[in-house]
Amino acid sequence: MQVAFVAGFSPIVRDPATSRAFYADALGLSFEGEEGAYVFTEKLGGVKHLGLWPLSEAAQACFGTPEWPGGIPVPQATVELEVGTVGAVEAAANELEARGYRLIHAARTEPWSQTITRLLSPEGLLVGVCYTPSFHEGGDDPPG
Repeated sequence: MQVAFVAGFSPIVRDPATSRAFYADALGLSFEGEEGAYVFTEKLGGVKHLGLWPLSEAAQACFGTPEWPGGIPVPQATVELEVGTVGAVEAAANELEARGYRLIHAARTEPWSQTITRLLSPEGLLVGVCYTPSFHEGGDDPPG
């Protein structure tokens, strides 16, 4: 696996309004996008995407339910590590499983065209290995 860059970082927040006030008001970050309670920016140097991801939405993305399963540690944040192709996501998932890591889900393409596999790091960080077409030259690379 060869990681090209950090594709995104999003603290997983239990109280979206309080967290938004902290990041926007206390730290002075601006968020130009909003989808429900999820707010984000793609204009902060050093990272392609920064968002505040509600725990219920993270649970929905990972498990298909708004409740995080009781037997799995609740992550405090997510980091997404970008790879160079869609196929590299599946290869990374296979490599991680072969090394004994338990994936939350296999490589799949999300409705926003990002192909991603997710797992928890040893310290409980939700880690995604992904390919996001809009972050690459051309921006419209089809899955495959």
